[in-house]
Amino acid sequence: MTDFLKQPIGRRAVLGAGLAGASMLAMPSILRAQDKSLKVGVYGGYFKDSFDKNIFPDFTKATGIAVEAIAEPTGEAWLVQLDQAAKAGRAPADVSMMSQVAMLKGQATDLWAPLDMAKIKNGSNLIDRFVNKYPDGRVAGIGAVSWYITLVTNTDVYKEAPTSWQAFWDPANADKLGLLALVSNSFLLEVTAKTFFGGTNALDTEEGVQKAFDKLAEVKPNVRLWYRDEAQFEQALKSGEIPMGQYYHDVTGLAAADGNPVRSTFPKEGGIQDSGCWALSRASTKVEEAHVFIDYMSQPSIQALLSRKVGTSPTVKRELMDLTDAEFAAVSSDIEPIIPRYDLYQTKSDWLNQKWTELIVG
Repeated sequence: MTDFLKQPIGRRAVLGAGLAGASMLAMPSILRAQDKSLKVGVYGGYFKDSFDKNIFPDFTKATGIAVEAIAEPTGEAWLVQLDQAAKAGRAPADVSMMSQVAMLKGQATDLWAPLDMAKIKNGSNLIDRFVNKYPDGRVAGIGAVSWYITLVTNTDVYKEAPTSWQAFWDPANADKLGLLALVSNSFLLEVTAKTFFGGTNALDTEEGVQKAFDKLAEVKPNVRLWYRDEAQFEQALKSGEIPMGQYYHDVTGLAAADGNPVRSTFPKEGGIQDSGCWALSRASTKVEEAHVFIDYMSQPSIQALLSRKVGTSPTVKRELMDLTDAEFAAVSSDIEPIIPRYDLYQTKSDWLNQKWTELIVG
């Protein structure tokens, strides 16, 4: 894994949280080919740098397709840009890496050109949940990368690792937790539903969501910090000032490898798995090249390379890759994950934010 992970803001801020992260400027990089080329939008900063260094040159060698990498601005802003450009018949990028909520919003305007799975032979390698489909079954996007949010602890304060998310509710942990500050990036409603109400389908009704909110509100006395700034929590976790919370599994692992007294635990209910999709703008004229690119990125060898070099969790089945147990554990887990209810953040966003402010962080 690279130093990129020590700067997680580039990947995650862009995705769900909507924090200022990646450069708002699309900076074209490298490569001009006479014939075949493709503009690919990826999250800015270290994430884009990792792709420019470790992935795109080999893709060009293998296929003859030059890649112009575009640093995407924050998730919603890029979605709006793509949508407005498509209405004018233009594509600022042909293929973009998009958050799951942005995928759903793009579906609503038919922004994504349906993908032909007959041209993506490696699509069969994917774990089913990483194939994003329109309601009518057309394929809108293919899982590019994923990552986990887990239960993290300071090992000086907690000699034994907790085994369940229920630790967040334990009165013994009063004033000891650091939790993500937004309903749409903490996924704590899903954690609550999985831990206490049998699964995230408990959130299918407003009544069920309300029950989860009420249960989650019981955590408040234990929370020292609702954080938007990842670095702030990471420092407090390392020092033991805030010795428990939720954080990114890969970054915590790197901090531990650097000798810090921290650990990441996949609770028995599962870690939270978030992800980004490759999606093709309907305005793109590079349909053929886009399919070649997405097929290439769906190879087990490339997904394994991403795990090693970029620190992402694979979107393809584990048994197809040559990752060692240690390499796999550094980015993922065999425990069935908690998958965010992205549909709720699309359809009930205002209501959820209002309730979150009233009942949880207010």
